[in-house]
Amino acid sequence: MFEKVLVANRGEIAVRVIRSLREMGIASVAVFSEADREALHVRLADEAYCVGPASSNESYLRIDKILEVVEKSGAQAIHPGYGFLSENADFARACDEAGVVFIGPKPYAIEAMGEKTRARTLMEKAGVPLVPGTEDAIEDAEEALEIAKEMGFPVLVKASAGGGGKGMRRVDRAEDFIASFEGARREALSAFGNGDVFVEKYVVNPKHVEIQVLADGHGNCVHLFERDCSVQRRHQKIIEETPCPVLEEATRKAMGEVAVKAAQAVDYIGAGTVEFLLDHEQNFYFLEMNTRLQVEHPITEMITGMDLVRWQVRIADGEELPFTQEDLKSSGHAIECRIYAEDPENNFMPAPGPISYLSGPDGPGVREDSGVYSGATVPVHYDPMISKLVVWGEDREHALGRMRRALSEYTVSGIITNIAFHQEVLGHPDFVEGAYDTEFVPRMMKDRQKPAPAHTEVAELAAVLAAHRRDEAIAEAGGGAEGAKATQKAGSGWKQLGRFRALRRY
Repeated sequence: MFEKVLVANRGEIAVRVIRSLREMGIASVAVFSEADREALHVRLADEAYCVGPASSNESYLRIDKILEVVEKSGAQAIHPGYGFLSENADFARACDEAGVVFIGPKPYAIEAMGEKTRARTLMEKAGVPLVPGTEDAIEDAEEALEIAKEMGFPVLVKASAGGGGKGMRRVDRAEDFIASFEGARREALSAFGNGDVFVEKYVVNPKHVEIQVLADGHGNCVHLFERDCSVQRRHQKIIEETPCPVLEEATRKAMGEVAVKAAQAVDYIGAGTVEFLLDHEQNFYFLEMNTRLQVEHPITEMITGMDLVRWQVRIADGEELPFTQEDLKSSGHAIECRIYAEDPENNFMPAPGPISYLSGPDGPGVREDSGVYSGATVPVHYDPMISKLVVWGEDREHALGRMRRALSEYTVSGIITNIAFHQEVLGHPDFVEGAYDTEFVPRMMKDRQKPAPAHTEVAELAAVLAAHRRDEAIAEAGGGAEGAKATQKAGSGWKQLGRFRALRRY
């Protein structure tokens, strides 16, 4: 077993990996940018090294600097977490050349699944069902428009590389296609350095359901059931749950078998996720494969009792999976809410800044994976995630009640968060019934009434009460100078209103 592992990431996922390493008796090495000098993952690691300025391009994405830390620290392996270099085949290859183990799949698997057009071709050969679309990237917008017309609108223009909703455009009308196509190309080039895009048929109102797979280097591969990731804003997931509330058992079995087949098609090793679109008739279509640990992996851990990070490390160390698909069971129901420093009332714009006070929830069946603390700052340079709040319940109703309770206990002061938004989603009839899809959040935001700012009604009542007491004091004092003194003693209603309004930012 490895004696020392470098964690090439930051935030909650770096903290998550460090904790599993410590439980395994493995020393951890953190890397950090100047902006993260006081970050929690730096404080928890056994060793920590600065790799550059705040910009990720000059720090967390610098392969040479990270490998320098490997040499300085004597780390034997690197865990990439998710994001940054986790799906960079050049990084995995550089690790091999430097004699350090990359805790993840081989470079060829990352390359095969990282480019979506190539992945589609591989999956088609493997017999995996695909959404109708172009096999190769298209450069000419007019040619792409003709293809889209043949498919029938709506269609989706998608970047061949990358993910996270970048370089992706839904197009409902032919007259909007050219602008959307060019916009997707520009965004993909800026985000991933690759402006290739392709066109596929848009599946109307689907669910986004993914399958967690785990494969060793000895030819064994299993799936760890599904996750429903349909609650999304800007094509990015914010709430996930397992099991999927509408997935029929026969479809679940078929989807799991297809996910294993997809992983085996590229000789996959480690933890990965095969993502699908599920329509209302239980038809499912391959979307993409993420060749890394997913943000939402904790809910799978909650229903299986497995530590996926531990298994990533053990597989990378050459261990064989000691169980088969028949040995794996799912127990209960789990939900994850991603807590962000963002403003849902302003198109979910990031709202980073210093956290003056933070108190997370606790109690039975509650897990919080966080990378911050009271007094910490959510930097402007990276994803503004505060934590992932995860709950487990005996069934879905139990899990929903537990998550509502946990959210009600969550207190963050000094910055705007999406905690209230999560509470609103969990109370929405469509979510409660499980009858939601990838368009749920846009529909909800369009149809809902904007909630009144917190404490506004209390503040207004306080102002009225203060004014009433002032008038009573003046009347009892008989007016004049004595009345003025009494008014000052009673306090200004407007001051009271201002004090209560100050609470709104909390």
